[in-house]
Amino acid sequence: MSRTDPPGRRPQAFRAPGDGDEPQMRTKEQERSGRIPRAINRIETLEYEPDEAIDDDLRETLPPVATRSRRSFSFGKIALFAFGALISLSIGLWIDSLVSDLFARYDWLGWTALAAAAILLLAVLGIVVREILGLMRLSAVEKDRRESEAAFHANSRDAAEQAVARLSSIVAARPETLSGRTKLADLKDEVVDGADLIRIAERDILGPLDAQAIALVLATSKRTSVVTAVSPKALVDIAYVLFESVKLIRRMSELYGARPGTIGLIRLTRNVVTHLAVTGTIAIGDDIVGQMLGHGIAAKLSARLGEGIVNGLLTARIGLAAMDLCRPFPFMTTERPKLRDVLGELTSFASRQQSNRNREH
Repeated sequence: MSRTDPPGRRPQAFRAPGDGDEPQMRTKEQERSGRIPRAINRIETLEYEPDEAIDDDLRETLPPVATRSRRSFSFGKIALFAFGALISLSIGLWIDSLVSDLFARYDWLGWTALAAAAILLLAVLGIVVREILGLMRLSAVEKDRRESEAAFHANSRDAAEQAVARLSSIVAARPETLSGRTKLADLKDEVVDGADLIRIAERDILGPLDAQAIALVLATSKRTSVVTAVSPKALVDIAYVLFESVKLIRRMSELYGARPGTIGLIRLTRNVVTHLAVTGTIAIGDDIVGQMLGHGIAAKLSARLGEGIVNGLLTARIGLAAMDLCRPFPFMTTERPKLRDVLGELTSFASRQQSNRNREH
């Protein structure tokens, strides 16, 4: 025993590696379990089916997804098309008969009528082309909404670049989007994920337009609340709300680059009404009235101003729905405007109007 060995240590024998037939070293845990450690060659992955990935109770609490309605066969549309064809043929025969009669009387009258008919035909063709272009722009906005949302959830760079390119072409006429479009063009050679590209486009390109859209909704709702508060008849209120709503839908579509014609505006108005019906908010409802009563607004305002606020909120709800549908990108990374914010602005505006009236009296 050397001096460096600790006291009480007994000599031990060690087996060098590679001697052969050496016993395997087993730990106490291995002796208790009766198995030796081994490598796992195959790791099974746990996969969920789409129907099993979410609990049934949680699925029932999710809001229903609004799907695009399919165009169904309709006898009414066929009858309307046939009636329009008959009217067009009747007008054509009447013009032909008129021109022939005028030529029989005087040649210069016939040539004048023929020139007027040609001008009428060119004007009708111009209207048809304008309506077709408006429908094409509206369809382009709807297509960009679907594909941008798919690109965002899939985080696809190529799909996101295509969606941003379509967005830039749709809003190219708006000078407010020039800075955002320039910034997105500078990021073309950069390494950016598809979802981040959609997020930047929504913030920098659509951000200024969203601010103008909210200001437009607020201005229209305030104007509606004031006019309906002083109107003597309920029928006038309804007519004015409809007028302002259709006007707001058209201005909202022009703001986001859709610019529909008359037929496109009718189609867009129908989509807005359908959107409101699907979301269950076609009317103001007891929720908004409850908020007004809860804040004590009804006690501070007169009856006419209270009715004006309700009409203004209805117009604002239609404007927000139009904003949701006319926007080339859906609200994915930015917060969707709420009717509660419009309620606060309207009540403050109505309170100032009430104070001015009280001072006048």
